[in-house]
Amino acid sequence: MTIDSFIHSRIGLYSAIFFFSLLAIEIVAIKRFRARGRIPAKDAALGVLTGVLSDPVNALSAFITLGALSLVEPFRLFTIPTTLATFLICFVLDDLRFYCHHRVAHRCRWVWAMHVVHHSSEEYNLAVALRQGWTKHFTGTMLFKVPLVLAGFDPVLVTFCGVLNATIQFMLHTETIDRLPRWVEAIFNTPSHHRVHHASNARYLDANYAGTLIIWDRLFGTFVAEDRQEPPVYGLVKNVGTFNLFTVLTHEYVGIAKDIARPGLTLRQRFGYVFAPPGWSHDGSRQTTADIQRDAGILPTPAAATP
Repeated sequence: MTIDSFIHSRIGLYSAIFFFSLLAIEIVAIKRFRARGRIPAKDAALGVLTGVLSDPVNALSAFITLGALSLVEPFRLFTIPTTLATFLICFVLDDLRFYCHHRVAHRCRWVWAMHVVHHSSEEYNLAVALRQGWTKHFTGTMLFKVPLVLAGFDPVLVTFCGVLNATIQFMLHTETIDRLPRWVEAIFNTPSHHRVHHASNARYLDANYAGTLIIWDRLFGTFVAEDRQEPPVYGLVKNVGTFNLFTVLTHEYVGIAKDIARPGLTLRQRFGYVFAPPGWSHDGSRQTTADIQRDAGILPTPAAATP
């Protein structure tokens, strides 16, 4: 067993204990103390099943990412020792890495086909956090970790920061927590900010990509605050409408395969159906996020945007 796989297995064990303990607390808070939120049994069971199986399945293909990090390690520019200070720096930089990965996951259909699994629930609770895709190492975005290793951070530290970040994000998936103190909401990702990210309302689409620090969304113009007058409607623009595990995991890949197999398309159009934003179509018959927001009056139409 490699050091990286050992870290994944041990942290995975402790994370599972942490996850299920918090999920139990959320269930008690909702059922016994009438806290805000819903945890329908079928939806929660699918989330838990997807999450429990995602770790061993993703572990089978983890060699893709871990191998890439090992290959570039001899070419790193510096050797940065692992201390508390460098850990904090690495965590912040890895959080920026996650922001980039997450933004690409919503803007490139190939990566979205993996990430859509996480957004497929029409509920919002801690069980939804466990609903993860099984193909993350095939998307290519895990290679955003490479610059951190080239800069001199230990691959083990980079791996640890990524797992820790994912663990922190688990706690964002709840309606039982409303708003946190203003300074926390200004710096950190919170349940309120992440509820926006999971919403299918036109004004909330493709916003709040942050992992731990919401400052990235504020810096790069992708932040949208939760509006009490417009509660989030969770799920996809077009929901899957099933609790079938196989369908939830593969429906977007099936859609991609059907689109690129269409007769009469150019090579560029076929590539578009794989790598263009979700909702792109060669004939304009579908809607991307930008199209939906223009129709809703959130974005200007091309004519209105022209001086």
